[in-house]
Amino acid sequence: MTTSTPLKTLRSAGPGCAAERPQQRSLYPDACRLNIFDHMHGLRVHDPYRWLEDGEDPQTKAWSSEQDDLLAAHRRTWPLRELFRAQLAALLAIGDVSTPACRGNRKFFYRREAGHEHRAFLAIDSGDTERMLIDPMAIDPTGRTVIDFAEPCIEGRLVAYGLSVNGTEDSELYVLDVDTGKIIDGPIDRSRYTDIAWLPGGEAFYYVRHLPLDAVPGGEGYLHRRVYLHRVSAELTTDVLIAGADAAPGRYFHITVSADGRWLTLIDRQGTDPRDNVRVADLTGGSIEEPAFTVVQREDVDARTTVHHRGGRAYIWTNRDAPRGRLCVATPGRLAYPDWCDLVPEDPEAVLTDYAVLDATHLPRPLLLVSRTRHAISELAVHDLATGEPMSTVALPGLGSLTGLRTTSANSGEAWFSYSDFANPWAVYRFDAADGSVTPSARPSGDRAPLPLEVRQVTYPSGDGTEVRMFVIADEHAPAGPGPTILYGYGGFNTPINPSWWATIAAWVSAGGVFAMASLRGGSDEGERWHRAGMLNCKQNVFDDFRAAAEWLIGRDVTTPEQLCVMGGSNGGLLVGAALTQFPELFAGAVCGAPLLDMLRYELFGLGMTWTGEYGTVADPEQFGWLRAYSPYHNVHEGIDYPAVLFTVFDGDTRIDPLHAHKMAAALQYATSGTRPILVRREKDVGHGQRAVTRTVELSADELAFAAAATGLHATGGSRASSSN
Repeated sequence: MTTSTPLKTLRSAGPGCAAERPQQRSLYPDACRLNIFDHMHGLRVHDPYRWLEDGEDPQTKAWSSEQDDLLAAHRRTWPLRELFRAQLAALLAIGDVSTPACRGNRKFFYRREAGHEHRAFLAIDSGDTERMLIDPMAIDPTGRTVIDFAEPCIEGRLVAYGLSVNGTEDSELYVLDVDTGKIIDGPIDRSRYTDIAWLPGGEAFYYVRHLPLDAVPGGEGYLHRRVYLHRVSAELTTDVLIAGADAAPGRYFHITVSADGRWLTLIDRQGTDPRDNVRVADLTGGSIEEPAFTVVQREDVDARTTVHHRGGRAYIWTNRDAPRGRLCVATPGRLAYPDWCDLVPEDPEAVLTDYAVLDATHLPRPLLLVSRTRHAISELAVHDLATGEPMSTVALPGLGSLTGLRTTSANSGEAWFSYSDFANPWAVYRFDAADGSVTPSARPSGDRAPLPLEVRQVTYPSGDGTEVRMFVIADEHAPAGPGPTILYGYGGFNTPINPSWWATIAAWVSAGGVFAMASLRGGSDEGERWHRAGMLNCKQNVFDDFRAAAEWLIGRDVTTPEQLCVMGGSNGGLLVGAALTQFPELFAGAVCGAPLLDMLRYELFGLGMTWTGEYGTVADPEQFGWLRAYSPYHNVHEGIDYPAVLFTVFDGDTRIDPLHAHKMAAALQYATSGTRPILVRREKDVGHGQRAVTRTVELSADELAFAAAATGLHATGGSRASSSN
């Protein structure tokens, strides 16, 4: 990585290990503090634990092994560990099921049977015969293989799917014949994060593949991506490059083909930047090997936009000039911005999240289902498809979350969606457009009764006066008064905090604790402006919102600083790291999962290069200033009594390297003036995403048992928040 100011690294001649070992430091494995300094934009930046970036170095391995031993010793002192383990095992044993994808005369869906480790992929034929297609445990009984994606062709005859192992998310792509159950193509390696866009007949599809790791500069392995056309069972050498030949590293591509096979839509963006380059090609008017793309939106337009063709119309979801989203229509082939007409205008208080076209010929008139979230809570409404006029609202089972809104590919009179809330696991519902009814369609095979929860959504002021919302969840039978509480947050990448089933919440609340989830800026809870208010130079707003949430919980006697534990993972791990360094006096414990913490070097590892649109880059002097101001690793100071911390890292994580947690843990173990433990939980053969259920149980049991020890939650239960707002 280059910077506008030459970056120089200075190292002392010796190892620079601290000579003195104060009592609290003697509790931890030795970690040399090297005299390494970077000169960045005129500043001298110390990086004493640079050596921990090399996970294969014997010194790092020895340090990690000693951290494993330290964790094991502390784990034995956590009295609620086995209780949480049993609760989580029971809660997760119920299984899950997804909404169906309808292709031809078949329905395809995922299901994890009660007590099983992973989701499998199944089909239901026209005669309601259910068949197993892809079972990860049958493929790999160790539980280390997962299904990354599965996409049936338009006719439902073939399925393209991806498998990865050990948490790497580096998929190998296969094609399965549904009738025979035989694999007829693959493996196609380097298929990480690909869409599958089938052409009619199932003879070919478009997909995304990254370049060979040895063909690109070191550290950029997964970042060079290209779009190809692949003919089923043909040699990979015959794949045709469709797009991305000159793409910069970190470019992401998303591809779809309309159900009639005519329209190819290609959307690409730089990393996670919130702006799209959108192109559409008419495949009937040209070669499938050389699609003639027409530009719908250029990337210099600061907006996200998608295009979906159906029934002689182009449906365009966009947040262009509509931060909470709107749905437009246009004539296919005439997709310039002036040709867009609002079908469902922006709602000033709700975010438009999804839609489904219901155009069956037996309906009195074609309809449009529109899902929104209002302050993170899902709504569903029926509109007239021709005019967009609102007609009615659809009653959902409760105040929760709706996802996976789907219809059949054509002439559809029904739709499916998944619904969940804090008390109820995800279940599938069917909407019948003929009479407007909503009926249960599929539930987890081990479904259970709703939990007896009290859920409140409260509003509190952040430091700058901005109103922020937060869910506070407790057992409805628990006594009032301050008690052990977990405060969870994320605050980034346009990701919302929605009310839905989470076994961690259920287990914690069932044991007597309170769980709070704050809808911080940086998420999509209130639309794109809410996201922009928590990214780049506004990132500090996220941390201020989190601080204000903790202060609200303490000020309203929900909890006390001695009984509060903060929790977050990934970007939420960065949030927890910032909380540790900016307001450690407000909480007693912190669970920091797979975190980003060294924000001056995050671009050099994993997928960090793709996140500069969210955080900024040290190559720019001004952006370096933002990052330096809050980078948790660079803001650890000696003499502070830091809260107890549990860092969780995964050796197979190809998104965020464990080095972040390693360096931060070493820094905190050196700097803290107290005796509350700073611990690292390392796990092998898993990554940032999916994992076997038993692995999830063990991880979550450790997190909750640690939080209980830090906050004083006892087996007899804790206390419930008072009911005042």
